[in-house]
Amino acid sequence: MIYSIIVGLLAGFIAGKLTRGGSFGWITNLFLGLIGGIAGRWLFTQLNISWDGGIVADIGTSVVGAVCILWIASLVKK
Repeated sequence: MIYSIIVGLLAGFIAGKLTRGGSFGWITNLFLGLIGGIAGRWLFTQLNISWDGGIVADIGTSVVGAVCILWIASLVKK
C-alpha cells in the first residue's frame, strides 16, 4: 500500500514535469499521479502489456497513466 502511494506520487511529479502546459499545481499533480498509477495499470492490463521490471516498470506504468489523466484533466479544464 505505501509502495503504491510512493510510486503514484513520484509518477504525478514526473507527469507534471512532462506536461508543463497542463500543470494544475504540485498537489493536484501528485493526487492525479496516484489516480494515474491505477489508470496506468488498468490500461496496460487492457492492452495485454506486462512489465516485469520491478520499480522501474511500476513507475513507467504509473507515469503513462498519470500523463493520460493530466491530459484528460487539461481538456476538461479548457
